[in-house]
Amino acid sequence: MLEFAPICIYLVISLLVSLILLGLPFLFASPSSTYPEKLSAYECGFDPFGDARSRFDIRFYLVSILFIIFDLEVTFFFPWAVSLNKIDLFGFWSMMAFLLILTIGFLYEWKRGALDWE
Repeated sequence: MLEFAPICIYLVISLLVSLILLGLPFLFASPSSTYPEKLSAYECGFDPFGDARSRFDIRFYLVSILFIIFDLEVTFFFPWAVSLNKIDLFGFWSMMAFLLILTIGFLYEWKRGALDWE
């Protein structure tokens, strides 16, 4: 149990720091009155053109999901590249299989037109 003491100390200190940082604004903030101008949407000094809570096109969400998927791919590359000399051919071919699956998925999305903006 003693070998986990640094981890426990780190968790306690991080919890205290986060609670202090969350509590500081409540201590130093002045109570403010709410009035309509302060609660209205701000669009570069102009009156709002429409509702700020309008619907977005689904393509924005699709592009963000695709970005997250292919960005996570890069997080798997770094440890693989660092330990490539220790994992031999099995590690190399397992990463090639991973890349093949991702490439097939990317080609499928491209073929289905998920990346087209028309």
